[in-house]
Amino acid sequence: MNEEEKMDRILQKGLLQGSVTKESRRGMLAAPVGIHSLGAYLPSRVLTNFDLEKMVDTSDEWIRTRTGISSRRIAAAEEATSDLCIKAARQALERASWPAEKLDLIIVATVTPDMCFPSTASLVQGTLGAERASAFDLMVGCTGFIYGLVMGASGIAAGAFESVLVIGAECLSRITNWEDRSTCVLFGDGAAATLLRPTEEGRGLLSFVLGNDAGGADKLKINAGGSRMPATEETVRAGEHFLKMEGNEVFKFAVRIMEEASLQALERAGLDISDVTLLVPHQANVRIMDAAAKRLNLPPERIISNVDRYGNTSAASIPIALDEAVQSGRLKKGDIALCVSFGAGLSWAAAVLRW
Repeated sequence: MNEEEKMDRILQKGLLQGSVTKESRRGMLAAPVGIHSLGAYLPSRVLTNFDLEKMVDTSDEWIRTRTGISSRRIAAAEEATSDLCIKAARQALERASWPAEKLDLIIVATVTPDMCFPSTASLVQGTLGAERASAFDLMVGCTGFIYGLVMGASGIAAGAFESVLVIGAECLSRITNWEDRSTCVLFGDGAAATLLRPTEEGRGLLSFVLGNDAGGADKLKINAGGSRMPATEETVRAGEHFLKMEGNEVFKFAVRIMEEASLQALERAGLDISDVTLLVPHQANVRIMDAAAKRLNLPPERIISNVDRYGNTSAASIPIALDEAVQSGRLKKGDIALCVSFGAGLSWAAAVLRW
């Protein structure tokens, strides 16, 4: 540990003891904010690996051994991302007995908005009847939920809002090339919502880490459809509006950054990996999650995984997993949850929560 690291640790301890400096607040909130309730929605259609065998040159064994995925959910033809959001949001609000009319802000993390504009969050606001809420989207790929969590919680901690609805939602089936076996086996659709509210001291979002390395931006992207390459007959014919990924490069980045971000977030919270009750990683690929857990020295029983049933749902994956952990009793009051993700950008995010 060098002198700078030692000083960071001293500052961190000083914060916990009440001695606050600007640097010691980095990655922490000014006041306690937590997840008051959750809700999730998965489309009813199930697409199995055996179904994919009939669509593309692949097999159930090939998919399971390389990704851990057995099935994924696919939105119905009449369902858009906002529809998934609304169903998840209504469940979260009902569980909290919190009327939509009292929401101050709605954040939707997605890379599959209903349209370029207005924002999907705006459409959700209108359907919910959250008349006084402001609304915007975050387009940070798979890290979008944690980014939204931090933005929403920071607004509450600063006193700007009393309640914020953060939703992670994707219809990735709409941007997937179903003829590309390297990517089409990975993704699924789904949504989950979290209601953020002030909480008691020592609970809620304890610390966070956000980061981005634009040097890897070309490793995970969609080429066409934006101002750089507007959609044309040629771009559509060439499949440039579909998701493209350099899987091996993203894999190496993911394993490294998930460990680094996790440890950094824990240090900012004054905690150790031994304090973690449950690791809630981005559900991208079971091999990535297993490798990251091994590097963090966490046993399987302290990791939540649903990638086998839902595939990679991008910004929705962590809140869906959190909802399952709470509903199944794996995450209870006082427990420490470590959420960590990576995604397009190449971006990364980690958050430590005391439930």
